[in-house]
Amino acid sequence: MRTIAIGDIHGGLKGLVQLLNKLEVRDEDELIFMGDYVDGWSESAQVVQFLIELSQKIECVFIRGNHDVWCEEWLETGEVNMTWYIHGGMETMASYDDFSDEEKKEHLAFFRKLKLYHLDDQNRLFLHAGFTSMHGVEKEVHKPTLYFDRTLWELALAMDNNLDTKSYFYPNRLKHYHEIYIGHTPTTNFKCDIPMNAINIWNVDTGAAFKGRITGMDIETKTFLQSDPVYTLYPNEKGRNKD
Repeated sequence: MRTIAIGDIHGGLKGLVQLLNKLEVRDEDELIFMGDYVDGWSESAQVVQFLIELSQKIECVFIRGNHDVWCEEWLETGEVNMTWYIHGGMETMASYDDFSDEEKKEHLAFFRKLKLYHLDDQNRLFLHAGFTSMHGVEKEVHKPTLYFDRTLWELALAMDNNLDTKSYFYPNRLKHYHEIYIGHTPTTNFKCDIPMNAINIWNVDTGAAFKGRITGMDIETKTFLQSDPVYTLYPNEKGRNKD
């Protein structure tokens, strides 16, 4: 059995299928999806449909991302958040043009079931973005922090990797978990298109919404496979590359 963390997808169904084929996923594997299934490339609704069907065949854990929250709100109320609209929502809305009301209800149910975080039996934490409570995710008062925060990753990047966990200067919020896996902040922001590690945090969002790839990492071995750069699979689209 492998446990594979899969980074942000952002409507790139072609990249997701390519990645899963490269991984040669087996029935006994567990896939942990780190959130942001929608917004960017033209197949957001199709990604959600694919994930629903995939979860009927293999063990999947689905984490809630900030873009997923916006899409859920639109499916539930019909109201368009303008921040969402300009950050991929327009493409996501268009992807639903051929979906029936019944199918949209099924997708809404999918979004409602997404987990804010997942903690496994080896004290490894999976969440979309980060947390600020020095007492851990369970004590995070403002729940949107779990899918919006970037300060956890910024903190880890700024730390000395040689700092002992018993040091007075070691941040308390990093002491709670053996490892932490996140998405949300593309590693391409740091001119890197592969997963990044800082202290005990692994970032597997490798920029699929922009010029990067979708990544799947085996959390035991830390080996990973990736799709092609997703933008090359959608040559007639800009995704979130608006410039």
